[in-house]
Amino acid sequence: MAVFQKGKNWYIDYYDKGKRKRKKIGQSKKLAEQVLKDIEVKIVRKEYLGIVDEKRVLFEDFASQYLVYAKANKAFSTYDRRDRYSAAHLKSAFEGKYLFDITAEMIEKYKATRLKKVEPATVNRELACLKHMYTKAVEWGYVKASPAKGVKKLKEPPGRLRYLKPDEVNALLAQCSEHLRHLVVTAINTGMRRGELFNLKWPQVDLANRKITVVNTKNNESRVIPINQTLHQELVGLPKKPQGEYVFYSRYGRPFKDAKEGFVAAVKRAGIGNFRFHDLRHTFASHLVMQGVGLRTVQQVMGHKDIKMTTRYSHLSPEYVQEAMERLDTVWTLFGHQGQKADFEKAHKPA
Repeated sequence: MAVFQKGKNWYIDYYDKGKRKRKKIGQSKKLAEQVLKDIEVKIVRKEYLGIVDEKRVLFEDFASQYLVYAKANKAFSTYDRRDRYSAAHLKSAFEGKYLFDITAEMIEKYKATRLKKVEPATVNRELACLKHMYTKAVEWGYVKASPAKGVKKLKEPPGRLRYLKPDEVNALLAQCSEHLRHLVVTAINTGMRRGELFNLKWPQVDLANRKITVVNTKNNESRVIPINQTLHQELVGLPKKPQGEYVFYSRYGRPFKDAKEGFVAAVKRAGIGNFRFHDLRHTFASHLVMQGVGLRTVQQVMGHKDIKMTTRYSHLSPEYVQEAMERLDTVWTLFGHQGQKADFEKAHKPA
């Protein structure tokens, strides 16, 4: 066992289980000697004063292991629609490399290459997956540190935000089948996600106390959504299946799995353009905000973990802004004519 200097750095040289090992410690000879002494005392227990032997694990093998973890610990929609696809692209890019071989520079090059093919939002989702993979790799003792830690996400353009005006809501409902109408009315009065609607069961619906408890949500947390009068009337009129717990059923008598075909057809018949099922959630949130509901309340009802997700609804439609500005006319018209001005001054003249 020995310490030696190479350039400005000090190294330790020792044998462990018959294998020779060399470790770079840093620019302090004293620290190198201290580490080596610690190894001599504790080599059997492998407590090397912070030194971690990084495991020779190929990135693609760890990615497969991470997906097993993601499937067990994340919402299925997150695992199925995001992590699986992100991991597939990452495995293709870093295949054949060990976890400890990948550098921040490599990840930056990956970002630049992917940006030529996909939108910034997609690159950011893949980067987020990579960051979390390395978080778990550090936690599980595969590597000492994450090369992705200092890599920044790309700036994204403002997200798409489409919502229906009241007349469009009425037009859409008029074109929905009975089964689809129940689903749409609930969506625009609760802001529930598509999967939450499809999986909603009667034990979660408390009509007496007017509340819905949403479980198994995207964030693996439950939340309570109040039931307003419109939704209460809709739910009270719903037929309950004798042998089924689900609230919503398709016209074939089975729980909804996908309402895309019927919804797209109804939207087309209603003459509404550029509108998806998920936009019903945007419609709910947008109208809450335009009615003066605070963003924190909207965040709670929507089930957003981060308030940043909710602030996208802090917009107001051009028509709503125009209406708000015109309310000032009721003030300014007091000064529109001399007679009105005199009447105003007379009415407010001190006694």
